[in-house]
Amino acid sequence: MHETSIALGILDIINDRCIAEGYHSIESVRLRIGRAAGIMPEALLFSFDVAKADTLAEDATLIIESIPLGGVCSECNADFEVKEAYVLSCPECGSTAFKIQRGYEMEIVEMDVKEKERTISP
Repeated sequence: MHETSIALGILDIINDRCIAEGYHSIESVRLRIGRAAGIMPEALLFSFDVAKADTLAEDATLIIESIPLGGVCSECNADFEVKEAYVLSCPECGSTAFKIQRGYEMEIVEMDVKEKERTISP
């Protein structure tokens, strides 16, 4: 299950960024994951929830936005989008001459953090 290593990588990135910016904890992380990226969202959510213990993200929620597979046909110039994780031909004209342009991405889009609590001495 490579989702565990992906979850650990995400945690490394967000923890490092949080520390570098001086924040106290992470409340949520939003990802964009393409349907053809080879990542099972449920497995990633589970792995993230297990791996986040004892990190700045221990109370964080992982939000996953699914990006459909899409591209442009070289024959009819149609800009298409499919719900499946693969495409064998242009859904408009049936041509096998097309270029996939989206659906393989995986990116951290947003992170909600809590500011470091400050103590003021009298």
